[in-house]
Amino acid sequence: MASLNVGNLGEYLREQRRQAQLSLRQLADAAGVSNPYLSQIERGLRKPSADILQQLAKALRISAETLYVQAGILDERDRDEVETRAVILADPSLNERQKQVLLQIYDSFRKENAPAADAAGAGAAATVDADDEPPQTNRL
Repeated sequence: MASLNVGNLGEYLREQRRQAQLSLRQLADAAGVSNPYLSQIERGLRKPSADILQQLAKALRISAETLYVQAGILDERDRDEVETRAVILADPSLNERQKQVLLQIYDSFRKENAPAADAAGAGAAATVDADDEPPQTNRL
């Protein structure tokens, strides 16, 4: 697990709060945390637990995984998937049913393409190392 990057997390939380048009007090109340504690998180002075991040994500109506990535809890390699999900979940022009259907379709495409990605990764792993001898050729 990576170390927590609370400075960037705080900036990200503040931006999400502003986009949601919530005051610090409103978000703190909605997430069930104290106003001073949330202020300290936004200023990068506190490292919130995964549970607190989940409460904040729910109050902001964003995915908890997005906050986990910002906090350095979730591996960076998963960022693209998390961001895609976050964009779908944050789209105000879609209703909840439409968001869930889009996420199901996205998941099915990822599962369908996973064998091809695994095969590509296996092919890259089978490349010749510098210590290996080159293949023999017949010379006439």
